[in-house]
Amino acid sequence: MTSVDLLHRKRRSTRLVEVRGVAIGGRSPIVVQSMTNTDTADVDATVAQVLALARAGSELVRVTVNTAEAASAVPVIRRELDRAGVGVPLVGDFHFNGHKLLAEFPECAATLDKYRINPGNVGRGSRRDEQFAQLIETACRLGKPVRIGVNWGSLDQEVLARFMDENAKRPAPEPVEVVMRAALVASALESAALAEQLGLAGNRIILSCKVSGVQDLVAVYRDLATRCDYPLHLGLTEAGMGSKGIVASTAAMGILLQEGIGDTIRVSLTPEPGGDRTQEVVVAQEILQTMGLRAFTPMVTACPGCGRTTSTYFQELASRIQAYLRENMPLWRTRYPGVEHLHVAVMGCVVNGPGESKLADIGISLPGSGERPVAPVYVDGAKTVTLKGDRIAEEFQALVFEYVQRRYGPGDARKAG
Repeated sequence: MTSVDLLHRKRRSTRLVEVRGVAIGGRSPIVVQSMTNTDTADVDATVAQVLALARAGSELVRVTVNTAEAASAVPVIRRELDRAGVGVPLVGDFHFNGHKLLAEFPECAATLDKYRINPGNVGRGSRRDEQFAQLIETACRLGKPVRIGVNWGSLDQEVLARFMDENAKRPAPEPVEVVMRAALVASALESAALAEQLGLAGNRIILSCKVSGVQDLVAVYRDLATRCDYPLHLGLTEAGMGSKGIVASTAAMGILLQEGIGDTIRVSLTPEPGGDRTQEVVVAQEILQTMGLRAFTPMVTACPGCGRTTSTYFQELASRIQAYLRENMPLWRTRYPGVEHLHVAVMGCVVNGPGESKLADIGISLPGSGERPVAPVYVDGAKTVTLKGDRIAEEFQALVFEYVQRRYGPGDARKAG
């Protein structure tokens, strides 16, 4: 039994939720999702970004639905996506006025494949229950799944106040952060129970409890996972920019995923100015793939470099090969089934180069400082050719493509499943 099989057996979410053909929960593969940062009312910009996210590998895309203009745009966006041949499910993100927008724009309500509701932003007091009920009743009538998404920054104040009051009466009160974690979990579970009382089937509910701290996220989801069997959506909210956001998201979700917790994930990165929104999709895929939970694109092993590799040639080749593989995946995924399991090595000297190259499906060991200016290539563990001269990069790339055609083309019994 593989490590992947063991992790799937440990998964706690037994319910399965279907979202426009995408299965979330149970023993289904962990799903990658993302969210647009365009004004949803800007149809062209939103369609372009959804297309980019979907083509990068996002299996669900969430869009903000906060105004009448945004609600009116949703059906148009769906039609444009369908016209482009992209059937990625669209999730509507609602806060404050979702009950009104779904009622006033029935085509929007019918078009969206899932609703995301934040219990802390539905309303207050008796209005909260009434407006939450309106949202759930719409979901029931149209057969839509719902993510009940509690957020640290917008936690239901009535729930929090109740927990704070109870904590204050204890002989030894818990720290505030412990109480807030408990209130988050309670808000999610109480809202899910209410949704079921209102008629929403349990297999149409997904839960999330988003926080911005690594240890808080781990603690909250460990608690949540022991208390329910709903599918769980993982992600640090406001993870941050650049390496900080990537490291924090990876640290938190890596722990939980290793423990079998989590059925769908999002890496909520703040893009650099002018940055590419699809980075959050790539990072989410790489978290899952490096953990052995899923395969999305061929993996490239490359050494970090040292005093033996004063040339940057191997770095440039590794970057070039990695970009080449990812760019070709939209076509290769359908033409060469299993190619996402391909393992390529681009190494920089004789110390580990031959060994790592032999372990890969196809690898190249470039010369380090003072070594002979030749680059042996290994295919399926055996040395096949030695490259030299000024066109090593082009020749190795051609060898990779030949390997893909031969290994994953029609008729090869070794193709990965």
